Amino acid sequence: MRYKRIVLKLSGGAISGKYESGFDPIAIDYIADEILAVYNKGVQIGITMGGGNIFRGHLCTQWGIERAEADNIGMMGTIINSLMMRGVLTARSEGKVEVRVMTAIPVNTVAEPYIRLRAINHLEKGYIVIFAAGIGNPYVTTDYPGVQRTLEVRAEAIFFAKHKTNGIFTDDPNKNPNAKLYRRVNYNTVVHQDLDALDQSAVILARDNNLPIHVFDFDQKGSMARVLEGEDVGTVILQTSEDVIEE
Repeated sequence: MRYKRIVLKLSGGAISGKYESGFDPIAIDYIADEILAVYNKGVQIGITMGGGNIFRGHLCTQWGIERAEADNIGMMGTIINSLMMRGVLTARSEGKVEVRVMTAIPVNTVAEPYIRLRAINHLEKGYIVIFAAGIGNPYVTTDYPGVQRTLEVRAEAIFFAKHKTNGIFTDDPNKNPNAKLYRRVNYNTVVHQDLDALDQSAVILARDNNLPIHVFDFDQKGSMARVLEGEDVGTVILQTSEDVIEE
């Protein structure tokens, strides 16, 4: 395997699947099976969850909710998604895989508080660890806490599993039919060209700590396993001397 320990960043859209919001049972089963397929190859996995299937930020403007309050609602949404994912992973593995939810916001009756060294210990024991509630602070997207948790637990890369997005493009492919996919791209290219597939602050944090970022379409079955086996599926963001664009 290319990496021994990774963190997978899942969006709320991946969980809602074909629905605009809520939960798609078929999508959730698919996610669990993809995770377990990689876990069964001996890879240690942490997971961070988005919450967009429960609450989207644009609603705060519509209803006049201030940003800090909206972000708190969103963090609670990630806890719900994390508990759902724990339940499905446990069921799909027939209870053979230990799954822990660790949250930055204390909810001790349903999840563990996030403690960095305990999280590392869980991963070393072969547990799947789901990180909920971001880092417990508003005014950051779920991308940034994903990178932060990856660094904190000494994972070797972060995998951004996108929903119907195949990676980082030279321009918005929905608006520009001539946009091309980056296969390999430098952190600075993403930041300086303001390529918006990821939160810029997350890219900068990864750059400053030389953390590889893989961005790929999670809907393509087996894509995460292919990345771990050495194939550059989608886009990899790293400290490369030359950007590589798909012909």
